[in-house]
Amino acid sequence: MKIIKQNPKRFIIGVFTIVCIIGLYFYMKYSHFSLEQTIKTVWETYVEEWGYIILFCWSILEGEWGLLLAGIASHQGYLDVYVCIFIAGLGGFVGDQIYFYIGRLNKGYVQKKFRGQRRKFALASRLMQKYGWPIIFIQRYMYGLRTIIPISIGLTRYSAIKFAIINLVSAWIWAAITIIPAWYFGNEILEFLQNFFIKIKQNTVPFIILLVIIACLIAIIIRRQKKIC
Repeated sequence: MKIIKQNPKRFIIGVFTIVCIIGLYFYMKYSHFSLEQTIKTVWETYVEEWGYIILFCWSILEGEWGLLLAGIASHQGYLDVYVCIFIAGLGGFVGDQIYFYIGRLNKGYVQKKFRGQRRKFALASRLMQKYGWPIIFIQRYMYGLRTIIPISIGLTRYSAIKFAIINLVSAWIWAAITIIPAWYFGNEILEFLQNFFIKIKQNTVPFIILLVIIACLIAIIIRRQKKIC
């Protein structure tokens, strides 16, 4: 009970993780899972009708997984690869513009909300001063600073128009280099995933143990990073 009162969020996350792992075990063990049939069902049910809207919203959060899935869907003929690149780029652009204007219009909120991220903001500021606009161009590939950099730039007097232009070009390039490989190697990716899930079903218990170990390692790394920051 003491643990629950002190860290209710961690307790809920822990319980949720355990339930998911147990559910995954029984699903892998006893279900007749077919990746190809599952993807076909999802594609036909949701992607053809809502795919571009989902991709746009997902891209605002800058999630590469959504772009990879869009590339595979384009390979399967459910979406158009060029439209996917265009929409994903716009979504990525909108996401960074939101972060930029959070910094530009809500400085007090940023200073209060991100008080524990001061070192990251200082690093982002130093990188911007040292390298200039290329940092805007490559910040999508800098894990841990993807949201910090646009916000930190918004806190300065950097030109909003210049930021928007560089951000838009960068977002379209990011979308292209993520979606095109998934579109080109669609069959190979699906075949690999199908074989991967077959092996998981054949070795369910070792997979669950490995999953728990990975989850624990990720939790330890995140905890240490928070202490450093």
